[in-house]
Amino acid sequence: MAPAESDVGKSVANHAYSYYPGCSLHATAAEYDVSARLVCQRVGIDLRELKDWVCCGASAAHSTDHLLSLALPAHTLKQAEEKGLPLAVPCALCFSRLKFTLHELENKDTLDLVSRAVGKELSTAVTVKPMLQVLADESVPLPIVKPLNGLKVACYYGCLLVRPPEVAGFDDAENPQTMDRLMERLGAEAIDWGLKTACCGAGVAFARFDIVLRLSHRLISLAERSGADCIAVACPMCHANLDMYQKDMTAKYGQKTQLPVLYFTQLMGLALGFSHKELLLNKHLTDPLPMLRDKKLI
Repeated sequence: MAPAESDVGKSVANHAYSYYPGCSLHATAAEYDVSARLVCQRVGIDLRELKDWVCCGASAAHSTDHLLSLALPAHTLKQAEEKGLPLAVPCALCFSRLKFTLHELENKDTLDLVSRAVGKELSTAVTVKPMLQVLADESVPLPIVKPLNGLKVACYYGCLLVRPPEVAGFDDAENPQTMDRLMERLGAEAIDWGLKTACCGAGVAFARFDIVLRLSHRLISLAERSGADCIAVACPMCHANLDMYQKDMTAKYGQKTQLPVLYFTQLMGLALGFSHKELLLNKHLTDPLPMLRDKKLI
């Protein structure tokens, strides 16, 4: 559901994308969807959500049935191709599955096999971009109302936006800078830290919670020691692991943890003049509002 347009500021650009929100953004990551739509409206990006899109299969299909793991994203790719627009994808897992499918469809035998499974003639003509890349493009002006001055942000990319590099084609797989540069444009300080592409354990979230807790605690701990006021993410699963389990980290490791984890679009929204209520900043389990009030950003 698209949010209502705020009366603060005006749209300033004119870009159109097909939009694939994916399952998480219609459920547990609603604040990512809402903030992405608000920000895109503000900067003049026209998001046109695909009709009848289906799950990309990131949670299970790719590990249980190879053909299904390609057919599910291929259905979405075909819809986007028919619209004739590049496809904007906010979720890093969805982005990864779509890009993997495009990569595999470059093989003609695979292309023919998946085309038969989907029941439509497929191609690799569609361009797939993560929402971070769409909004960080320097051709998109940012009508900043409230600069994020004094805010130190640990930009966390995770695994699937950047790896494998020959599939993702995103920035630098070891030391990406796209989100860092975006935060700097908004007035924040993107801190230098060493785990911006380390795994949070999302792939074993249900099977090995102990691994999730260890990996996520390592990330939170280093971000805090590096002086971050918050972590910015572009992945619903990364957000869930880092935001949801901080009390568990405190209980297990004896170190009190209270580091807000925000979607990069929420930070953009603040800088562009939206309220914390519009951006659903009250939805996080690790409350960011005290820190944002202390920084005079809300």
